[in-house]
Amino acid sequence: MEEQVGRAFVEHYYHLFDTDRSSLASLYHQSSMLTFEGQKLQGVHDICSKINQLPFDKCHHLISTIDAQPASLAGGIVVFVSGSLQLTCEEHPLRFSQMFHLIPTPQGSFYVQNDIFRLNYG
Repeated sequence: MEEQVGRAFVEHYYHLFDTDRSSLASLYHQSSMLTFEGQKLQGVHDICSKINQLPFDKCHHLISTIDAQPASLAGGIVVFVSGSLQLTCEEHPLRFSQMFHLIPTPQGSFYVQNDIFRLNYG
């Protein structure tokens, strides 16, 4: 089950990121945390401000791998993603890794409790 949820979440997340970044707010809660290249942020407002203020408008994520594991007895799921990020202003794609800790909601969906993003250099 976690593989199916992880894959569906990844497809949904990066589709929103690439086409309508402001819609990502619905995937986070006030307790959510993001570490973006070492910068720690908490809460929907701070996380979405960071994501929406990135210095590029258009991008395309190409996912290479998705790994998912159960994360708790309460039904949480950890999802690890690797791939490439193609910016319209860059000739070469940037490699990245991202980890999500998804928590189930009473309504039957999931929200992002933890999100860690790193570009992979070298």
